[in-house]
Amino acid sequence: MSARIMRSARGRALALATALLIGPGGAAALEPGPPWFLAERVEDGASSYRLPTGPWTEAGLPVRVMEGHIRRSVWRSDAGEATTLDLLAPLRSALEAEGFRPVFQCETRGCGGFDFRYATDVLPEPDMHVDLGDFRFYAALREGAADPEAISLFVSRSGGTAFAQIIEAGPRAAAPSPAPSAAEPVPEDPPQADLVARLEQSGSVVLEDLAFASGSADLEDRTYPALAELAEWLKQDPARQVVIVGHTDASGGLEGNVSLSRARAASVRQRLVSRHGVPDAQVSAEGVGYLAPRASNRTEEGRSRNRRVEVMLLAG
Repeated sequence: MSARIMRSARGRALALATALLIGPGGAAALEPGPPWFLAERVEDGASSYRLPTGPWTEAGLPVRVMEGHIRRSVWRSDAGEATTLDLLAPLRSALEAEGFRPVFQCETRGCGGFDFRYATDVLPEPDMHVDLGDFRFYAALREGAADPEAISLFVSRSGGTAFAQIIEAGPRAAAPSPAPSAAEPVPEDPPQADLVARLEQSGSVVLEDLAFASGSADLEDRTYPALAELAEWLKQDPARQVVIVGHTDASGGLEGNVSLSRARAASVRQRLVSRHGVPDAQVSAEGVGYLAPRASNRTEEGRSRNRRVEVMLLAG
C-alpha cells in the first residue's frame, strides 16, 4: 500500500473519531478519539486567551482576546506516515461541520516560524512539542446569540509522534475532563544522562549542566558533558540541525530578558562551534526571554527552573 493511501486511510479514521465527539449545538468540546490520547489538560473557568488572527510580523502578533472558560489540551498519537496537514485536516473539518468559521490558518514560515511559536500560547514540553520546521496552526470562531466561542489548533510532529494542542475559549462550562488514557500512557522521558536519545524522542532537551558567570551571558570556562555529547552527534551527520534557545525567569522587562536569553544561547552556540568543531550551518541561536516558562515564576524554585538553555531539533 502506498504512503499516500495509508495517510488517507489514517485521516479518515481520525476524522470519524473526532466528528463523533463534538456535540451538535453545544459548547465547544473537541475531543479527538483513538488513536489520539490525552497528554495534558489545563482549565480555567474565568480567564482569557489571546487568539492569533494573523501571522507574526515585526509589528508583533495580531490577536483577538477571548474571555470566559479557557481549556487547553494536548493530544498525542503515533504519527506514522501522516503529514501535519493529514493531522490537522480532520480536526478542522469537524469544527467547520459544527459551525465554526476559520479566521486564520498557516503553515510554519507563513505563520512567522520561530517568532510565531514563541509569541503564542503553547503548553510546555514535554507534553506539547512544536517542531520549528514543521507545524500548522488554525483558529476558528463560532458566533451565536451568546458570546462567541473560539478554538485554535496547533499541530506538529517529531520523531514519529504527532502533537495536537487544542485551546477552547467560550462562556459555557466545558465538558468533564477525562484522565489520560490508561491504555496509551504518556511517554516518560528517557534517563537524564542520555541527551541524544531524549532529543531524538521529544525534539527538545534542556542543557541542565550549563553554568554562566553571575550577571553575565558568558559560559564559565569548564567542561560540559552535554555539549560534548551534542557536538559529537551533530558532527556524525551534516544534515542534522539544531537551534539553541535561551530562556529567563520573569524578573525584569521583556526586552532585557530576550536580549539576555539570546546572548546566552549565542554563547552556547559559539562554544559548540569554536571548541567542539561543530559546523556553523548546523546550529543557530535564539532567545525568548520569559515567554515560555516551564514552571511558576511565583517561587524561587520555579524561577530557577525557568532560567535555562535548551536545544531543539529542526526538521531535516
